[in-house]
Amino acid sequence: MYFPVMGGVFRRQVAEVKAVDGVSFTLREGETLGLVGESGCGKSTTGKCLANLYQATGGRILFHSRRTGEVLVQAVDDGHGAGRVTPFPMRVPLTVDLARLDNDQMRPFRAEIQMIFQDPYASLNPRMTVGDIIREPLTIHQPHLPQAGRNDRVAWLMAKVGLTAEQAQRYPHEFSGGQRQRIGIARALATNPRLVIADEPVSALDVSIQAQVINLMQDLQAEFGLTYIFIAHDLAVVEHISDRIAVMYLGNIVEIARGDDLFANPRHPYTRALLSAIPRPDPARTRPPRQMLKGEVPTPLNKPSGCGFRTRCPIARPDCADRPPPLVEVEAGHAVACPFHSAQD
Repeated sequence: MYFPVMGGVFRRQVAEVKAVDGVSFTLREGETLGLVGESGCGKSTTGKCLANLYQATGGRILFHSRRTGEVLVQAVDDGHGAGRVTPFPMRVPLTVDLARLDNDQMRPFRAEIQMIFQDPYASLNPRMTVGDIIREPLTIHQPHLPQAGRNDRVAWLMAKVGLTAEQAQRYPHEFSGGQRQRIGIARALATNPRLVIADEPVSALDVSIQAQVINLMQDLQAEFGLTYIFIAHDLAVVEHISDRIAVMYLGNIVEIARGDDLFANPRHPYTRALLSAIPRPDPARTRPPRQMLKGEVPTPLNKPSGCGFRTRCPIARPDCADRPPPLVEVEAGHAVACPFHSAQD
């Protein structure tokens, strides 16, 4: 995802911000993939591209939909028909490239991909009641559902997230931050989605409320079989909720692995520096010295050649400037974008 930078008298494009630059991963049904990294590394942009809120500049976003399409299948007789081929139509699940869809084409798939936004104070319309906010996705995506059915669905969703049906007539300003985020979760679940993209859903909440929202999301995932992409910069929260974790730096994924494997055996030097910064509230526990990174994060307007991390990397070599390192699987389920990662062991 590249954003143009306009300048000059005639407001022409003079540069581009490479916010997401060659990100590639597979998301399995029913799992939670944590997406972590420093502010500005492209986490939220990746999530918005997946939901097609941003039209990706290039690449593909393949999504296995619940919707079905008709294909023509050829059936060959097993000898009785002298090799006769008989075509017949069959309904099969659709695999669609979301990156190629415009807004109108994307609309049928939005019911299956929903987002929970970061700021619970800005993501809810202050002019609508809570009931109307949760009911709106049903009105758009399930217009055949009678009004009574929608109201029942709203009451049921509010109960699922720990609110009461009587609160449906209130406005967002009458709720706390944690309650507003619960409303956002209920709205995201209204259309029974397959994928929920949670963009730092607890970063604006108090620590005690964060735990309640995280536990609620896990309970709902177990009950409805949801698939999450959980975007955050708080590694402790990501470790708690994620099955796998992808680490981003300057628009690229530099490491991806199972959560327990990543925390026990980080391979990329950037991942090691991130994990060494996690505070451990145990005064009796000895901890290795913190790995400090030198310099500032380069601007995505002018990324370094080759590996984007090489200007701050403690094990960088001249070869790192030649080309971006590919994400290579070093062991089952653990991939690293650094050919020299073993040099730091």
